[in-house]
Amino acid sequence: MWAAGARRPGLVLAALAALGLALEALVARRRRPVREVLFFPSRPSCTEALLAEAASPDDTPGPCPCPLPHGDCAFSRLLRHLLSARRSLELCLFAFSSPQLGRAVRLLHHRGVRVRVVTDAQYMALKGSQIGLLRHAGIQVRHDQESGFMHHKFAIVDRKMLITGSLNWTTEAIQNNRENILIMEDAEYVQPFLEEFERIWEIYDPLKYMFFSKENQ
Repeated sequence: MWAAGARRPGLVLAALAALGLALEALVARRRRPVREVLFFPSRPSCTEALLAEAASPDDTPGPCPCPLPHGDCAFSRLLRHLLSARRSLELCLFAFSSPQLGRAVRLLHHRGVRVRVVTDAQYMALKGSQIGLLRHAGIQVRHDQESGFMHHKFAIVDRKMLITGSLNWTTEAIQNNRENILIMEDAEYVQPFLEEFERIWEIYDPLKYMFFSKENQ
């Protein structure tokens, strides 16, 4: 009798743990997939709290003395979706010069997220570009070697969330231009963008670069 009674608390704990896992799975299944449209320009706003939380998720950030307004806006929502990455982030961007988005991508990299970037060769060297900082941080970057522009503007978070639209990742576009971004978790649309990214990533492999035309070889 004593041995059976001693085992009972362990069985109860195991049953409670199993119930907790089942409830977590049910909540995850019931969570509505992300469907959001953002329009720009976005008013200037403080994003330090979001970036500080991403840099030190276990710490509670103190009040920010920044004079910019605090609160939700299109840019903060874009930043929040980007910072939700836990495993991987694929970026395919024509122009990338926003310091805040650059910091966010580097924070994800330092947090262990696998980040890969494809960009346009002509625009990555312009003043203010974040590409050099990303490379210096150890992030993989590949670029085109074609006469046309690498004009894509999309990101894929954890291979399940697509962020795409007209917006270049520049302060000018974010604060001054009429732009749009569509954010969705829908495998039917995410998968073609993943396939396009992998196709371009392979084409832009530096080992395949041709620095001279075939006529000069």
